[in-house]
Order: sequence, then structure tokens, then C-alpha cells
Amino acid sequence: MRVTVRLFARLRDIAGTAELVRDVPNGATVATVWEALATEFPELASYQSSISSAVNADYAKMQSAVQDGDEVAFLPPVSGG
Repeated sequence: MRVTVRLFARLRDIAGTAELVRDVPNGATVATVWEALATEFPELASYQSSISSAVNADYAKMQSAVQDGDEVAFLPPVSGG
């Protein structure tokens, strides 16, 4: 299966791009996609406990399934005042 991964803010900076296309195995979840990215870009791993995720623009939990052609987005926590 092929998914499009969107990264925002600091996550985008770490990966050096806002969008990636990745092949994932059948039965993959949002967590599967994240774990593959964290392996490819180890600096991402420190964000795992605080990121939000979405599938096709709807917030999704890490255990949510992904399908071929889905867009999976990862958003770091937002800070500011």
C-alpha cells in the first residue's frame, strides 16, 4: 500500500520536506507509518508521545488503520502565547 505522509512545523524541518510518499504493509496503522518515519529520521522519535495524527484530514489515533491512497498527517504540539 502507498500512503502520503504530511509533516508540519518541527517535524517538517527534521525530515526536510512537508510531504513524503511511503509504501507500508497491508494492515498498517498510523503507528506503523510513524515507526517507519522515526527509523528513517531518528530525531522524530522524541516527539512520539506528544504528536497528533490525522488520516484524510480527520484526527486519528495511532492504532487507526490506514488504507492504500490515504493521507496520514503528523502534527507536533503547538505552543505560544
